[in-house]
Amino acid sequence: MRKIHTLNSKSAKVKKNLKYPVIDADAHVLEGEWAVLDFVKQVGGAKMVKKLEKYGRPGYTKKHRSMFWAAPSGKYTIDRATCMLPKLYAERLEDAGIDFAIVYTTYGISANQIRDDEERQVLARSLNMLYADMFKDVSDRMTPSAVVPTWTPKEAIAELEFAHSLGLKTITISGEVRDAVPEVAKVSKALGEKTQRVTSICMEPRNGYDYDPFWKRIMELGMLPAGHAGSQKTARRQSPNCYSFNRLGTFSVGNEFFARSLIFSGVCRRFPKLKVAFLEGGAGWAAQLYNDLMEIYEKRNIDWIYEHQDPSKLDVELMEEMFDRYGHRPYLSKKQWRKSPDLPQSQKVETRPMNDWEASGITSKKDIRDQFVPNFYFGAEADDIMTAVAFNDKLNHFGVKLKAIFSSDIGHWDVPDLSKVLHEAWELVEKGLITEEDFRMFTFENAAEMHYSMNPNFYKGTAVEGAVEKLMAKKKQQKASASAAE
Repeated sequence: MRKIHTLNSKSAKVKKNLKYPVIDADAHVLEGEWAVLDFVKQVGGAKMVKKLEKYGRPGYTKKHRSMFWAAPSGKYTIDRATCMLPKLYAERLEDAGIDFAIVYTTYGISANQIRDDEERQVLARSLNMLYADMFKDVSDRMTPSAVVPTWTPKEAIAELEFAHSLGLKTITISGEVRDAVPEVAKVSKALGEKTQRVTSICMEPRNGYDYDPFWKRIMELGMLPAGHAGSQKTARRQSPNCYSFNRLGTFSVGNEFFARSLIFSGVCRRFPKLKVAFLEGGAGWAAQLYNDLMEIYEKRNIDWIYEHQDPSKLDVELMEEMFDRYGHRPYLSKKQWRKSPDLPQSQKVETRPMNDWEASGITSKKDIRDQFVPNFYFGAEADDIMTAVAFNDKLNHFGVKLKAIFSSDIGHWDVPDLSKVLHEAWELVEKGLITEEDFRMFTFENAAEMHYSMNPNFYKGTAVEGAVEKLMAKKKQQKASASAAE
């Protein structure tokens, strides 16, 4: 018989020295296309199968070099089989040093950007039925995430509720919609298909859709949404030949757009207990956005701009004096300045909203911290050195540590050997980039808290149930003590 275990792997050795379980916040399943199409046939009929086969895999375009040769092979063939067979997957988690894994789609990552409504919705439903069936016998070690398309609030709620009825406990969404430019599509549908408009599902969504009922239903069902869509196939990532060029930074860009939209649209204000995961982009972009928000607020809050940038407060006499004294060219004379004293970027009349932060409800830097830090979680892969910035409390405003979550990405090309993922993450400790306590937060506490906070029953019946319950009871006690002290 072929060997299926990596005896005494480096990751297993790391795991033996830990006094807590390891939760993988983002592993992947590799779907056999025949299995997907079997469920597509059940949901949409034979015609839908032919339609999918005709137009290719989700999000496929001839102009864009998509992922290729990206599944384990050669001496890692066992890892490919592992990611296709849940029972084998659950058995081999020990080799990776993992106690419990949340498993995400591969086939459906681009499903949200299928423009045909029926095709998009049928594929999502088919995948969710497949995942519910595939993983039901290994629920103590793994749980799959549902694919929920978000082109309209109505379709999003419908698939969210269906996934919940299947027993799925978390969802994969895209924070953006990429449809045709309406003005072009109105003239010619064929020409419209060659165009792309990117809109947020929270910040000024297309057609004026109101997604609040979707966020509300998410809270009612306790199903944490994970943004798991990059920016490939959008402008600046359209190389027809170089996949690596298209891939670099794609999830960071997609996640940053989604997170920024959640803040400025006021979703975080209206749903303060909503937890959101941003996967596969690491934590580097998150630290950048968090600190950028703080710094732009300093100079673009409404009080500051009225005090320091209001054109009506311009000292005209001082301006004239300076142009008179230093205007050393005819076009820099006081006379010329008087003809056009207003700069284009300093108009006196502004008909659009002046307070960029109004919808968010943010009136201080503390508000930014309180909306961003408790509720956003950032999937960082084992070999990502930038994970360290999430835990750098000397770097991040208010001395906070952002909530990075260990995300193996097992099943994809960047993980050629699943037995090494936990060890690769541990190297951050060995290099002195994070502490052992940070590692505990990274590999256990943040992911435990993330899902438990949305659904206290998320880990019921799993291998980590007891440890999670103990952790959350401790956190509850600490919070109560802190409140009493105040």
